[in-house]
Amino acid sequence: MKPKKVLITGTAGFIGFHLARRLVEGGFDVTGLDVINDYYDVGLKYGRLEQSGITRDRITYNQLITSSNNDTYHFIQLNLEERDSIFELFANRGFDVVIHLAAQAGVRYSLTHPQAYLDSNITGFLNVLEACRHHPVQNLIYASSSSVYGLNKKMPFAVTSNVDHPVSLYAASKKSNELMAHTYSHLFGIPTIGLRFFTVYGPWGRPDMALFLFTRAILNGEPIQVFNHGKMERDFTYIDDIVGGIDSMVLKPPSGGEGWDPSAPDPSFSSAPYRIHNIGNSSPVKLNDFITALEKALGRKAIRQMMPMQPGDVEKTWADVSSLKQEYGYNPGTPVETGIQRFVEWYRSYYKV
Repeated sequence: MKPKKVLITGTAGFIGFHLARRLVEGGFDVTGLDVINDYYDVGLKYGRLEQSGITRDRITYNQLITSSNNDTYHFIQLNLEERDSIFELFANRGFDVVIHLAAQAGVRYSLTHPQAYLDSNITGFLNVLEACRHHPVQNLIYASSSSVYGLNKKMPFAVTSNVDHPVSLYAASKKSNELMAHTYSHLFGIPTIGLRFFTVYGPWGRPDMALFLFTRAILNGEPIQVFNHGKMERDFTYIDDIVGGIDSMVLKPPSGGEGWDPSAPDPSFSSAPYRIHNIGNSSPVKLNDFITALEKALGRKAIRQMMPMQPGDVEKTWADVSSLKQEYGYNPGTPVETGIQRFVEWYRSYYKV
């Protein structure tokens, strides 16, 4: 049996990189796509690609190349806003499954660069949906975010809750993706799964995230900014738990929601082949405890500079992952101390610290 052809967008990114490696090892024929923008250090992005056998000197824009290490991993540098090129890629490769992780990330960046979120997260996702419509796929899995919960205070965050009160344009763009996906599931029968990620961390992580920023500052003897005076909690989720969860649903697309009641509609599913899931650790950690665990892994104390809450932030996140456990057997099991230790070991090795 020929391996399923999978497109993963955002494979120079943190989650996409790890997921591509996992699926290739699992026997899938994977095509990775990324524009490789400069939102953060492109050297790190190329470093991830090199782990998959894609060196910088081999990349030609809009040209598919195959990894020298594995003939079932291919990469193309391409902007998702280029509709005609996306359609051509879909027509040529004939994908069975699409996992759309590429996006303009970051809550605070959306306060100063709003257009980037419309271009990448709205127009880019529309092009993916249109390509899946005209070149049908068996499953479309896409990245949403825990940020969609916005002003919600009811804990844990549940996919059955209303998410109509975002506090950043980034969150609003992700909520928009969920609505767009439902429309295409309803109109064209495209099976879609939206995943609300909760603070993913681990080796090869994003340098704009707290763990990366804190590690760099502590090793340099610089203060770290602790927002909301440390009164923050996050549902930190280790990368291996995330990619394991996604792997489990690649070949299990949703069907129309039996039992869905349009007179009392549950927003997490539908009569269409559409599902929304939280994917997190379901165990929030106090920010100060997170920093203490990092201090232990580094063997150094942090200089904590207490700061007020930042615009667009929320005080606490906590994922109710019951639907993912029930449907896919999802069971995150990496303690935050273990995950931080693994990140620190990678960081010291990669940066030769």
